[in-house]
Amino acid sequence: MEKKWALILGASSGFGGAAALEFAKAGYNILGIHLDRNSTMPNVDKLTKKITKLGMRAEYFNMNAADPIKRNDILDEIKESHEAKNDHKIHIIVHSLAFGTLKPFIAKDPNECISKQQMEMTMDVMAHSLVYWTQGLVQRQLLAEGSKIFALTSAGSQTVIFSYGAVSAAKAALEAHIRQLAVELGHMKVSANAIMAGVTDTPALRKIPRADKMLSSATAKNPRGRLTNAEEVAKAIVSLSGENCQWISGNVIAVDGGEYIVSYTGDKVCQPIK
Repeated sequence: MEKKWALILGASSGFGGAAALEFAKAGYNILGIHLDRNSTMPNVDKLTKKITKLGMRAEYFNMNAADPIKRNDILDEIKESHEAKNDHKIHIIVHSLAFGTLKPFIAKDPNECISKQQMEMTMDVMAHSLVYWTQGLVQRQLLAEGSKIFALTSAGSQTVIFSYGAVSAAKAALEAHIRQLAVELGHMKVSANAIMAGVTDTPALRKIPRADKMLSSATAKNPRGRLTNAEEVAKAIVSLSGENCQWISGNVIAVDGGEYIVSYTGDKVCQPIK
C-alpha cells in the first residue's frame, strides 16, 4: 500500500488537530508542526496516541513554524528520514497556524497600537509561512504530484473585527497565496484551496477580544442555530482531498453551514416554521 503523508502546520489543536486525526482515519501518516508549552503538551500526547492507535505514524515537531532555520532543518530531517525508510512523499499540506497580534492599528499611545514588528510577524506566521514550507517541499522533491494544499481562512479576510486588522490582512494574503500556488503548481497537478470555516470555539478564537460576543452572534446568525465545530471542517477537508475533487483549485470554500451568507440584524435566524 502506498505510504501517504499529511503535513499539518498547527497540528496540536483546533482545526489542525482535528485535521490530523481525520487524515489518520483516512489512512495518512501525520507530520505535525506545532508550538506548545509544557501546560498543553499532554493534549498533544493524547492526539498522537489516537493517531498511532489508528495504525498510522505521528511525527510531531514542537517548533516555531515561521523560523526559517528550524524550518529548513526539519525539512532536511524529513527528507533524510523518508529516503532512509523508503517512505513516499507528502500528499497533503494543511496550513492552520493561528498566532498573531490582536491590536488596533490606531491609538494615541504608540504602545497601544500595532507595531511594524508585530504586523510583519502576524503576516509571516499566518500567511507567508505557507509559501515557504511549500517551496521547501518542492525544492527537496518531497511534494507528490497530485497533492492537495489547504489553508484555513475566515470571514475576517473580508470583514472588519475590532483589533483583528493584522490577522484580517494575513487571511486575505493567505487566500492570495493559495491562488498563486494553484497556478504555479498546476503543472504538478497540485490543487490548492482556502477553507473559510464558520465561527468555531477554538483556543485561538478565545484570544480575540470580545470573543464571547462573536460566539453568541454567530450562533444566532447561523441557519443551523449553532456554531461550526472543528471536526466537521476537518471532515470536509478530507473529502476535498479525494481524487474526485482534483479539479477544484484556487478557491475559497466556505464550510460554515451557511453562516457567511446571512446578514445579521440582531434577531435569531434559526426559527421553526409556524
